[in-house]
Amino acid sequence: MWKLKQILCMTKVIDKLVDNGKVAVLYSPGFGAGWSTWNRGVPEIIFDPAIVKFVCDGQWDKLATYVGLKYPGLYTGGMKDLEVFWVPEGTLFKINEHDGSESIELKENDNWIVA
Repeated sequence: MWKLKQILCMTKVIDKLVDNGKVAVLYSPGFGAGWSTWNRGVPEIIFDPAIVKFVCDGQWDKLATYVGLKYPGLYTGGMKDLEVFWVPEGTLFKINEHDGSESIELKENDNWIVA
């Protein structure tokens, strides 16, 4: 069962969905346009619980309507390719983008080097 939690991100309180200790993170792996990487000033679209539910349920028309009303002016080129990636709660991650294709990188899976 999903739980709704809030986090503080860049001075904004953002809602997120948590299921079995993992947080729903939205990203767009299709080439052409990113989702959050092309909308850096709107970090809440990474976690928006309503968007997560629309994506998980395949309700693309409802998603488009919701995004248009909640985030007017948002670039939505990557919306059609949205997927949900479940990240363990408290894990540091980043969303990378190459040619519009987003991927999620967990800090623990990267080869960090200490000088």
